Amino acid sequence: MTVRTSAAAAVILTATIAGCGAPAPQNVQFPPLNVQAASLKEGFSTMERLVEAARQEGALTVIALPRDWVNYGEIIDTFSEEYGIKVHQLEPDAGSAREIAAADDLKPDVFDLSMDVAAANAARFAPYRVQGWQDIPDRLKDHRGFWYAGYGGYMSIGYDPTRVTAPASFSDLLKPRHSVALPGDPREVSAAFNGVMATSLRGGEARAERGVEFFHRLKKAGNLAATPKAASVLVDWDYNNTERAAADKTWKVMIPGDAVLGAYYVQAINKRAPHPAAARLWQEFLFSDKGQNLFLKGYARPARMEALQMRGTLDQELAAKLPATHARPVILTIPEIDTARAYLQREWADKVR
Repeated sequence: MTVRTSAAAAVILTATIAGCGAPAPQNVQFPPLNVQAASLKEGFSTMERLVEAARQEGALTVIALPRDWVNYGEIIDTFSEEYGIKVHQLEPDAGSAREIAAADDLKPDVFDLSMDVAAANAARFAPYRVQGWQDIPDRLKDHRGFWYAGYGGYMSIGYDPTRVTAPASFSDLLKPRHSVALPGDPREVSAAFNGVMATSLRGGEARAERGVEFFHRLKKAGNLAATPKAASVLVDWDYNNTERAAADKTWKVMIPGDAVLGAYYVQAINKRAPHPAAARLWQEFLFSDKGQNLFLKGYARPARMEALQMRGTLDQELAAKLPATHARPVILTIPEIDTARAYLQREWADKVR
């Protein structure tokens, strides 16, 4: 399992990209290509023309995409094999803030970011609305097209049942003989920050002070592990805990409560992308039915999941592998995230570490 810090076989093209339609008629006169366009129709007219423009560029540069994170290894390989485009992978373990800081020097074509970092840096991105744009919930995308959620998850409890009794709630983690960890420092690691916020949910509302107080109580009870490897319980995204459970049959995953904290990583195109057509093809691939199901194969929840379910294109076998829950997802707003991060920066060291 990889922690991010602040964290299929090839098939015929026309069958993989949602909404691409039939091949273009012969002898049709198209307008000139515009590789900086904000949509497929505006810049390329057809998927075939976008693919050809991307192939002429020949490469795509990505950053901060660990191969064992939400199935990105297979996603990258499938894209490269399907379109004949070389994918250069930079700093796979970088966090969202590092992606932005390194952009001017490393010149990635695309970004994969936490929503708060994307919102704060929208001026760096080129607007682009993928063909599945209408399927992405409004609260998970910038209305101007600068960034848009690709996949997400719910905060979960992973645990070793040979060492602890199956917890029913976060409060159960305060019981004796529990050794609880977060996947990093919540002031730096997005998953850890959201783990703190998940423990603070009351009545569908998350408040940083309650989360910090909960971990203060864990520490006082002697239940806070020094590292994830030493822990019998890990508070982390369900896709990380479920991936571990798939590899380690002694590891179990549950989502507690009637409300659950959810969050999504968003996609964006570098305004100064060296390979602008390939960057747009990458987005079309990620948001196609195939690309979204590849995220699902990595135990992440695709942004277009509800639309795929309605249209019968969701891989039901993969969906059945996600942790079961009837909890209502709570998605923090950008102001809520900013306020909570500021509180943790002030209080975490004194109260927990």
